[in-house]
Order: sequence, then structure tokens, then C-alpha cells
Amino acid sequence: MYAIVEIAGQQFKVAKDQKVYVHRLQGEEGSEVTFDNVLLLDNEGAVTIGAPAIEGAAVTAKILGHLKGDKVIVFKKKRRKGYQKKNGHRQYLSEIQIESIAASGAKKATKAKAAPKKAAKADDLKKIEGAGPKAAEALVNAGLDTFAKVAKTDATKLSEILTEASSRLSHIVTTTWPKQAGLAAEGKWDELKELQDRLDGGIEK
Repeated sequence: MYAIVEIAGQQFKVAKDQKVYVHRLQGEEGSEVTFDNVLLLDNEGAVTIGAPAIEGAAVTAKILGHLKGDKVIVFKKKRRKGYQKKNGHRQYLSEIQIESIAASGAKKATKAKAAPKKAAKADDLKKIEGAGPKAAEALVNAGLDTFAKVAKTDATKLSEILTEASSRLSHIVTTTWPKQAGLAAEGKWDELKELQDRLDGGIEK
């Protein structure tokens, strides 16, 4: 039996006892995780396709360890503009081993985090350099809906939140986000602008 399942925004073809590297998962080494967004199941030739997911199907895996992937160089250049940027990126990964594939009877997973409440005190996180609408939405969905909350969160954790929300956000550099958010939370907009003017690809010069 094998399954096609979505894990941390990516789709994988998995079978029992297979080891897979996925975007960093929340959970300690040795703990079990369950993925219920199963798109396809093949049970000895009997294929079931979800619409989009198969009701009741689930894949259970064990987290073997957390690590970083190989370094990737991201280089951007504009012809005849004198513009170029070079950044390095190492993706945070988790190694998991598939324990079982259940075709039915899986318990409905409960959402760990409630949908963010619309509150007047919510801040415009897009004012943080590098935080576009999608990144800001990911932070809000993770419960970080104010500058003060972002300022208290480690840059590595912010990167993990973006990566878990979408692989398209995994390249964003969050190194200065807590510092930027701290200035915004204190209303130091002039200092924030001076800091953002010094940033190059999200990194302070």
C-alpha cells in the first residue's frame, strides 16, 4: 500500500517504513504525528482518489530528528540597473519515518489553533520589511497578530512558521523581524525607517 499525502505544504508518495525529509514540523524527536490530508491511496491495485482528500484516511509517522538542508544560493540581478543581491539559505527540515497508512477510521484531527479573531488592536504586520500579505497572514494565523508578539518571537521560529504555512515563504529572511517589530510596537517609526534603509535582502548592513 502507498499513499500520496500532503505534509507541511508539500505532496509526497509514501509507503510503510519509508523515511522522508519534510519541512520542519512542530514536535519533539521520537513523537508521532498524523497527517489526514491524504489525496490518493493504492491498496494492492485498488486506487482511491480524494476530492480533494479521502475522508477518514490518515498517515502516521514518527519524527526521527530535526536538521538543516544543504545551503542554497539565491542570486538576483537586473540588467543595466546595477542591482544585484546574493543570499544564502538553508531550509529547516524534519526527518520522519512512515509508521502506518490507514484507509479509513482515522480520527478527525482537531485544529490546534483557533482562527484569529478580528480585533481593533491587531497591527499591520506588512510594515515589517520583507513581510508581504502572505507572510503577514501566516503570522496572524499562528497567533502573532501584533508587533509586540512578533518582537518576542525568535527569528528562527518566525522562519519555521512561514515555512509551515507555505514552501513559497521559506526563502524569506526573518533575522531582523523581531527588532523591526519591537521598534514598531514602541512607536519608533523614524528609527524603524532608518533600520529598514540599512537592510539588504532582509539583513542589516
